[in-house]
Amino acid sequence: QVQLSESGGGLVVAGGSLRLSCTASERSFASYHMSWYRQTPGMEREFVASTTWSGSDTYYDDAVEGRFTISADSAKRTVYLQMDALKLEDTAVYYCNAGAIPGEGSWGRGTQVTVSS
Repeated sequence: QVQLSESGGGLVVAGGSLRLSCTASERSFASYHMSWYRQTPGMEREFVASTTWSGSDTYYDDAVEGRFTISADSAKRTVYLQMDALKLEDTAVYYCNAGAIPGEGSWGRGTQVTVSS
């Protein structure tokens, strides 16, 4: 199973930026799709963005389109989520996911992102 290590969360003022990183233990079919999800208390985990190691298939949820950018560095086995123009509603625990299909496979432990006013 692919092991994932996330970093980069923290506290930021609304309108600010953060960059999350997720490093995978391997780059294989099991980690073909690298994705970010987020979850707030009492809510289901929701899709944020996904990409492949080649960057050929990149998707965003409508709520973050134009503000967040997902990218992959295959040599470093690391996927990034650049988050700009952050809003209060972006506050959540962000999880990295690696799988043959987004939402399946392995999950990281999560990193907290808190946006304050």
